[in-house]
Amino acid sequence: MKIYTKTGDTGSTSLVGGTRLSKAHMRIEAYGTVDELNACIGLLRDQPVNAHRREELKEIQDRLFTIGSHLAAENDLNFSKLPDLHESDSEMLEQLMDQMDADLPPLRAFVLPGGHPSVSFGHVARTVCRRAERAVIYLHEHEPVEAILIKYLNRLSDYLFVLCRKMTVELAVEEVIWKPRI
Repeated sequence: MKIYTKTGDTGSTSLVGGTRLSKAHMRIEAYGTVDELNACIGLLRDQPVNAHRREELKEIQDRLFTIGSHLAAENDLNFSKLPDLHESDSEMLEQLMDQMDADLPPLRAFVLPGGHPSVSFGHVARTVCRRAERAVIYLHEHEPVEAILIKYLNRLSDYLFVLCRKMTVELAVEEVIWKPRI
């Protein structure tokens, strides 16, 4: 099977269901940003510090593919034909955050991204997640989007923040605290 179809050479692409949209359409932006986030999670998963988290990060990538499939589908498509997201997926992120947070020092100041390349990759993933969330919310303001997709992205950005803090501890590097100029 050839990867290139040439059907997008004029700047349009197809949704699941066949409708063609401009590649600049807000729906394409939303699922494209989720795809970018998935690539960031892959980079994070490949960091040696996350060797023991590879399966949980892969599961997150699987859920992001699910979100992308819903965003890439026409609104009137029968969603029963698509993989689905469950409330338990967000709850899993909450449980993982609670487990990580139990071993972390209390957060008493804002943390600047950085301190170690793996932590920086995590913060890049977190900010791309926030951008994906904003893109999906913007789409939702114009077309129906399942609320569970937005909730999962919101929870995932929180998870990524806690993961960055956890990696900082595991890598024995100092958190970079923001010290505002007064």
